[in-house]
Amino acid sequence: MRNKLFCLLFFTHFVLISQVTIRGTVIDASSNEPLPFATIKTGDSSYALSSSDGEFMIRCEKHPLHLTVSYIGYKTKNILITENTEEKIEVSLFPKEENLAPVNLKTTENIAAKIIKEAIKKKNINNPKKYFSSYSYKSYNKFKITEDNEARLDTPDTTNVAIKQLINKAHSFLSEKISTHQFSKKAGEKETVLATRMTGFKDPIYDVLAIKIQSNSLYEEDYTIFGDKYVGPLSNRALRNYYYKILDTTEDKNPAFVILFQPRKSRKYASLEGVLYIDMKTLAIQKAIIELRGELDVMATHNFEYITKRQTWFPVNQEIAIRPGIGRQKVSLFGGQISVGSLAKDKRSSTGNNDFLVSTTDLFDIQINDKQNVKQSQASVKIDPEANNRPEEFWNQYRTSAITEKDLNSFPVVDSIVKAQNIKRRINVIQSFGLGYFPVGFFDFDLTYPIKYNNYEGLRIGLGGLTNTKFSRRFRLEGYLVYGFRDSRSKYGVGGGALVNRNSNSWLNFNYTDDIKEVGSFLYLTDRRVYSLFEPRLVNIDFYYKHRTWRTSLQHQIFPKLLSETEFSVSNINQTGGYRFLNNENLFSAYKTAEATIALRWSPFSKFLKTPTGIKEIQDGYPKITMQYTHGFKGVFDSNFNYSKVGIKAEYIINRINLSRTSLLFEADLATGDVPLTHLYHAYPNAPTKETVLQRFSVAGRRTFETMFFGEFFSDRLATLQVKHSIKPIRIANWLKPELVFITRYAIGDIENPENHQGVEFTSLQRLYQESGLEINKLFAGFGLSFAYRYGGYHLPRFEDNISFKFTFYLKL
Repeated sequence: MRNKLFCLLFFTHFVLISQVTIRGTVIDASSNEPLPFATIKTGDSSYALSSSDGEFMIRCEKHPLHLTVSYIGYKTKNILITENTEEKIEVSLFPKEENLAPVNLKTTENIAAKIIKEAIKKKNINNPKKYFSSYSYKSYNKFKITEDNEARLDTPDTTNVAIKQLINKAHSFLSEKISTHQFSKKAGEKETVLATRMTGFKDPIYDVLAIKIQSNSLYEEDYTIFGDKYVGPLSNRALRNYYYKILDTTEDKNPAFVILFQPRKSRKYASLEGVLYIDMKTLAIQKAIIELRGELDVMATHNFEYITKRQTWFPVNQEIAIRPGIGRQKVSLFGGQISVGSLAKDKRSSTGNNDFLVSTTDLFDIQINDKQNVKQSQASVKIDPEANNRPEEFWNQYRTSAITEKDLNSFPVVDSIVKAQNIKRRINVIQSFGLGYFPVGFFDFDLTYPIKYNNYEGLRIGLGGLTNTKFSRRFRLEGYLVYGFRDSRSKYGVGGGALVNRNSNSWLNFNYTDDIKEVGSFLYLTDRRVYSLFEPRLVNIDFYYKHRTWRTSLQHQIFPKLLSETEFSVSNINQTGGYRFLNNENLFSAYKTAEATIALRWSPFSKFLKTPTGIKEIQDGYPKITMQYTHGFKGVFDSNFNYSKVGIKAEYIINRINLSRTSLLFEADLATGDVPLTHLYHAYPNAPTKETVLQRFSVAGRRTFETMFFGEFFSDRLATLQVKHSIKPIRIANWLKPELVFITRYAIGDIENPENHQGVEFTSLQRLYQESGLEINKLFAGFGLSFAYRYGGYHLPRFEDNISFKFTFYLKL
């Protein structure tokens, strides 16, 4: 998400100046009651909606200012404002004489709630994804980060002008997209991007194309705005979360109830409110206006069209806009990583500008229950190879809203900005840094190598990395060199890869490594690279073995949701300590292994983007299941042992709308045959073998057993379960929002013939190992505190030996 956020919000630094701000209230002329969600427009097409209290704010460039205020069932009012005023204006609207009589429903129950309850019951009939077996349509999307009004720029040379003065004839960011959408109940909805272009970029930023700007359905349980989820106005939980009130009815060919919905509870974070137009006959949604009000105002609209042949309402247009707000609540978008509200507040306080973001999507060429050649294995979003090279004739064929002169000017103007400010380089650096790399020319330096520390090597420093696409799109080279000061030994690795198939992202790799590895560690080949600025557990490890390994592997995306990697390796292994493996009456401290491994990672509910350069996961779905099988071959390349190892891991995460989160991680591993201790399993302990609690004070890991001592347990059969539950952040101050996380971990296992492993002392895990505790994260600069207690079958005699007290470190860059 971090990468998508940067790509989208970087351009909000392009700001202009507005001069006129009008605030006011819309009321009923007879009762003086506020009119919520009245529409306020200006002569230059700026618009706003009044809040639930009838208040509004709108900005324009200059006087005189023509305001048009309208409300369903009331006479429209035109107002001329000739001079600036700091006072709020009051707009009184009179009911129309032909206003419909109230709806007569003989019930004591709240009428609006009754209508909504019936609409919820019928939503599976009115929801195209539930009612129809298939459908397809095309869409045109225009996405702008811009300003309502234009300013003046004196110099035509935009490359030498300060950013905040730049965009007088162009939008600060503009993208267009034409797509085909296909849906079937079996495969879900798939999007093919036929054409795309973005200001300032020859090649599109694919992360921007993958952003979920707003939900395209109002019938789902959750409604999404820029990746954040809210309770949908017709969800099964809607009546528990919203008040409903009938504002009016419409009188046309398809009359509708106009129903206001508002959150039941006042929260620190903004909640949805808005208006639903509910068809009187079918109880389907004809139109919806949804708002988030706070330091930013977010307004989303949905328009539907009645298809007589199918007797259904189908969406034909949706739009979302973000403007500076006037409320005190935070509209914290993008998963809460950055409060866009605070950005707008800072800008507004200094410049009074009226910049905003707007995305408009039109749907057309709608076909229902036609045969769709949609495969479940396809990526959710696919970019056509020619999408970035479409001629203007192609755009004109599908473009549903006029492209203005300001739109067209955006492309060459922002292109010069992007080039002058080296924005492509900045984006590349931030995207690479999130994965733990720093790009320099054709080489990406791996940030995990420069400096580390552990109890065996002491200080470990070095350099490493791999080539990027500037070197070659079909080949890559990689390598590293490190030095440990305590063991006075250099370690290194060299290798490379060749792209076998671009469509399946298949790479054939070869490499050689001369390094050390932790005894009992088990890694899945298909696990995604996870980079952390600080790897706390490594500091305390002191039980390693040396290995010199040749390996070749094939990475292959069988289909977007199923990733595979196969590997064959040969290793020469030597011990760093006194361990010996007894096998067939021979003691081994040095031995050779030859292994074949196959690993699979299945993400059945994730969504993927297929681009001309590869496949990217754009939305995490759970559960994620990883499986791996390894076989050791005795006699192959003079290897010493024959064995088998199998592991399975399942991860499930529940993200709730109230910002709480529950995660479960289950793993089971089994090894059979002649397996030395180096290739068995531990449960990733993270307690140093020191005398007192303070001596064991360090930094807690993400998925480690904090009260389990290093080297305490080894198993050839092991199962672990870790459960974490975090409540929503506790807001103490704007800069202090700690997260409270409750944690419970379990481990059980066993080992056959422990006497074969000589020179070390350890215990089996025949009895259930249990620890529980809590974390208070993000107290300062990513640091927090962790507490854990060991109990159950492996509770230790001394109370203090069962306690873990450590720092935590969670920092998102």
